[in-house]
Amino acid sequence: MATLHLMVGLPCSGKTTLAKQLEHEHAALRLTTDEWRVRLFGQDAEHPDHDARHGLIEVMLWNIASRALELGTNVILDFGFWAREEREDYRARARQLGASSEVHFLDVPAEELLRRLAARNAQPSPTTFYIPEAMMKPWLAIFQRPTPDELERRA
Repeated sequence: MATLHLMVGLPCSGKTTLAKQLEHEHAALRLTTDEWRVRLFGQDAEHPDHDARHGLIEVMLWNIASRALELGTNVILDFGFWAREEREDYRARARQLGASSEVHFLDVPAEELLRRLAARNAQPSPTTFYIPEAMMKPWLAIFQRPTPDELERRA
């Protein structure tokens, strides 16, 4: 049975680094929104169409992921999944395809996230998305941490 791995955490928490490790450990297809977004639209964090573009990329990557799961391939979605409702939605989607799901939560204190963000922004990369610190701070408040039952449950 294929498994859908959900990478949960805020930017700079280490999701993509762990996703790359899991990709090899589980022979999984890794789909990371930032890599696609930067290649398609460049550094568009402050562009008025940023959110709409992000949504389109997630839809496209889910279409690829769902087909891979149907074929029995493990998939890693490196989306962040900030809300419990979103995590539950994707877990239900996996179940409908006959796949299991796992949540991988990277819990990093706010101060460390901001330190990592500053370091990341100072070293631009063709696959790393630039995020102004002013954008990151409100995200710290709206992120919904997974509950212990979410983390223990393998759906």
